[in-house]
Amino acid sequence: MDGRVEFKTDDGALVLVEGIEDESGSRLVSRDDGTVQAARTFEGSLEGVRAAAESALRVFRDGSLRPDSVEIEFGVKLTAEAGALIAKSAVEGHLLVKLSWSPGPSDGSRETAPPS
Repeated sequence: MDGRVEFKTDDGALVLVEGIEDESGSRLVSRDDGTVQAARTFEGSLEGVRAAAESALRVFRDGSLRPDSVEIEFGVKLTAEAGALIAKSAVEGHLLVKLSWSPGPSDGSRETAPPS
């Protein structure tokens, strides 16, 4: 299915998503303009993605690496029936992780200038 899906937010606003494809072969009933009503709210559709992001952040923050910052980037695919899915890149799920540390002394102590 190549069309649009209409999601409602929890407060009743409409979110229209364009270019959604359904690879399952099933056909959803659409309005005359080709728009399909999503089975879940927009927030409900993103709940699983939010939980996945929290879990991934926990893995990188709580481990032995202790980065100063963590960035996790992934694509989200929206479908009328399943809601939000982590989009794939080629054959595998796409997830880009960036960890960074601020520069500091390598031995954990600060060097001091010799007295003059």
